[in-house]
Amino acid sequence: MEQKNTLTKLKNYTRKLKQNLFVLYLSYKDNRVPWYTKLVAICVVAYAFSPIDLIPDFIPVLGYIDDLIIVPLGISLALKLIPPYIIEENREKAEEIRKNGKPKNWIVAVLFILIWILLAFWAGKLLYGIFY
Repeated sequence: MEQKNTLTKLKNYTRKLKQNLFVLYLSYKDNRVPWYTKLVAICVVAYAFSPIDLIPDFIPVLGYIDDLIIVPLGISLALKLIPPYIIEENREKAEEIRKNGKPKNWIVAVLFILIWILLAFWAGKLLYGIFY
C-alpha cells in the first residue's frame, strides 16, 4: 500500500514538473517577462527539452542528477522570477501543449554533443601526453 502511495506521489510530482516546463516555455516568449528571467527560463526549457543530457543517463547515479535535482531547481528558480499573473495565464495554454507533446530542442542537443566531443578530445590529448 505504501509503495503505491509513493508511486502516485512521484507520478503527480512528475506531471506537475512537466506542466511547469510548458508554463516556462510559454513565459519566456512573453514580452512582459524581464530579459534576465527569460534567460533563465530559456536555459531551463532548452536543457529539459533537449534529447541529450549533459550528464548521460548511462553513468551510474550521476546520470540522473540532472533529472532529479538540476531540472527541478532550475524550474523553481525560473518560476520565482516570473510574475505570478503571467504564470496563471500560461497554465491553460501549457496544458494544451503538454497533451500534444513536448518540442525538441536540437540546437541544445548539438551543443551537448560538441561539449562531449571536446571533452573526449581533451581527455585523449591528456592521456596521450601522460602515456607517450
